[in-house]
Amino acid sequence: MTPTELKKHPDYILYKPIIERGRGTYILGIILAAIFLWTMYMYSTQLRWGLGVTGLDNRISWGFYIVNFVFFIGISHAGTLISAILRLSKAEWRRPITRMAEVTTAIVLAIGGLHPILDLGKPDNLLNIFFYGRLQSPLLWDVTAITCYFTASTVYLYLPMIPDIARLRDMGVRPHWLYQFLSWGWAGTERQKKILDRALTIMMVLVIPIAVSVHTVISFIFSMTLQPGWHSTIFGPYFVVGAIFSGIAALLIVMIVFRKAFHLEGYLKPVHFRYLSTLLLIMSFLWFYFTFSEYLTGFYGHEPTEMRTILYKFTGDYWPFFWAMVICNFVIPVSILSFKKLKTITGIFIASLAVIVGMWLERLNIVVPSLTIPRLEYAPQMYTPTMVEWALFLAGLAVFALAFLIFSRLFPIISVWEIEEGREEVETVKKRIESYQPDTDTGREGQIQTEGSP
Repeated sequence: MTPTELKKHPDYILYKPIIERGRGTYILGIILAAIFLWTMYMYSTQLRWGLGVTGLDNRISWGFYIVNFVFFIGISHAGTLISAILRLSKAEWRRPITRMAEVTTAIVLAIGGLHPILDLGKPDNLLNIFFYGRLQSPLLWDVTAITCYFTASTVYLYLPMIPDIARLRDMGVRPHWLYQFLSWGWAGTERQKKILDRALTIMMVLVIPIAVSVHTVISFIFSMTLQPGWHSTIFGPYFVVGAIFSGIAALLIVMIVFRKAFHLEGYLKPVHFRYLSTLLLIMSFLWFYFTFSEYLTGFYGHEPTEMRTILYKFTGDYWPFFWAMVICNFVIPVSILSFKKLKTITGIFIASLAVIVGMWLERLNIVVPSLTIPRLEYAPQMYTPTMVEWALFLAGLAVFALAFLIFSRLFPIISVWEIEEGREEVETVKKRIESYQPDTDTGREGQIQTEGSP
């Protein structure tokens, strides 16, 4: 296919970011890379001097690193779950959003999975879990679950990309060797299509329970301790609901940004945002229900150390973070998404951004206050993150943006072959419906004969 013929392709706008890489791409990439290099320099100070350069100590052993670990792993859930569930249910409106959801999952999982290594101080301490890991420890389950989830999500992302990669190979797009290698000899034969469809179905069925198990296992790290504020039976479903909640918000933000940047208004239509924002609204109510249930049971039990932790969040040093969490996760999204006039692209973006901030604050409210309140009669100790911890949090955000930028310049951010398949499906459905309808001329002739008969 020549460049002239390619520009006449109905979906050329999806190939344009790959073929016409502008100066802005390189400038943004350099900025993000510079941020990442600066954060790596900050991390090198931790490697040299240990965790003493952070705000962690013997009492508050978990801080930003574990907060960000739970936060980033949580965001990954909605991508794969939404994609797998919509594919299994054969929802036609899924086609423009599945790849964005799957890419979000793969990137964020890789970022989140690295944060416990940061918390170890020295990366080689990770080997201890393999040499001295205990089967009864949730930490070992956590490593296993995240590894399985990352592997399954990566395969689930890659499989539906093969037809589009083969098309880039046939177009002669550079780097040609990359597309040649990743296309796996795809020729689009009927046999290959059947194998791909079967493989996708298997991965869909596998990915859903794996995704649910990952955040359930992460919740066990907290709930299987006797620490006040953590020892709760509701933590499993509570963490899963929170993960889906933050994941949907992140997916909406990614969709809005790419819709604006790459002019994808013809693909990412208001109906996609309407459906996903309605789901976000439902998840906001579910999040409030689980949060209310968690604190209600703790308050009703009135156990002294549990009450100290609850009151420390409600009225103590952490009250701004707690009530900001409630406003961001419930008040703002419900106020915007409950009214049709406010449920615009801008309104959805504001609600989604508020949820992302609120869910990060929720992770902070779960992790830190329980460690701040001691069981002995000591005064609470406020946790203050240092520049190193802030820098590594910024590194996670920069890597996410940079990885998405690189991906969008190498592969179509929307699955082209699925869009074309959807158009063919529409034509097939139209023909099927037309075949059911009575023929107008035959009906008229029958009416005339009836009227003329004695």
